[in-house]
Amino acid sequence: MNQIIAMHGWAGHAGLWNHWRRMLEPQGWVWQSAERGYGPAPLDMPQWHSTPGERVVIAHSLGLHLLPENRLKDATAVVLLGCFTTFAEAGTAGRATRAGLQGMRAALGSTSEQNMLRKFLEKASAPLSIDAFPPFPVLGALSDSGRNRLNDDLGLLESCRQLPMSWPRQARVLVVRGMKDAVVSAAGHQQLVDALSNQTIQVHCDPSSGHALITPRVLRIVDQWLQIP
Repeated sequence: MNQIIAMHGWAGHAGLWNHWRRMLEPQGWVWQSAERGYGPAPLDMPQWHSTPGERVVIAHSLGLHLLPENRLKDATAVVLLGCFTTFAEAGTAGRATRAGLQGMRAALGSTSEQNMLRKFLEKASAPLSIDAFPPFPVLGALSDSGRNRLNDDLGLLESCRQLPMSWPRQARVLVVRGMKDAVVSAAGHQQLVDALSNQTIQVHCDPSSGHALITPRVLRIVDQWLQIP
C-alpha cells in the first residue's frame, strides 16, 4: 500500500489538498490530510497504516515542523513545498521577521485579528489571488483552541532552527520553491537545501509560483517525481 500524509502550513487547513487527493487517489495512493485545527475542524494527525509500501510526507511551509514525530521518521520520501529549517534568523538578520511575528501574535484576539490573517494569506497566495484557493476557515470566527494553536505556532516559526529531530535521513526528497515567494526568503530556502546535502534530493525552482505551492502546476511536478522509483 502506497500512502501519503499531507500537512498544511500556518493558518492553512486540510481542504487545501482536496484537488491533489482527487488526482492521486485514482493512481493507487492512499491519501490522508492532516488538520492542525485552526478553524472549526478538529485537530487530526493521521497515522500510517501498518502495511508495506511507500510512505510519502507532503509538507507545505511550517507543515514540516508540525507533523508528529512518528509520521515523519517513518517516511520513505518527503516533498517539501516552500519549507524551511529557519524562518526567523537569530541576531540582526532576523530582527524584522521576528518583529513581524510578534506583531501577528499581538493581533490575535484583537480587533485587528481578521485583517492580520487576511494580509498574511494574501501575501502567501501571491502572485495568485487568495480566491484561487479553497476558502480559509481562519477568515471567520476563531475558537479559543484555534487561536491558541495559531499563537503557539507563531512561536514555532520564530524558534525553529533546524530539521525536525525525527527527520528521515534515508528518505529521498523533493524540494519545491516558488521564485516569487514573498514569505520564505531565498536564504531560508538555501539553508534547507544545505541541511539536506547528504541525502538524495531534487530541487525544483518554479519561476511563476509564490509561497502557496498547493497548485495544479506544482501537483504535476510532484506527480512526476512520485513515479520515479
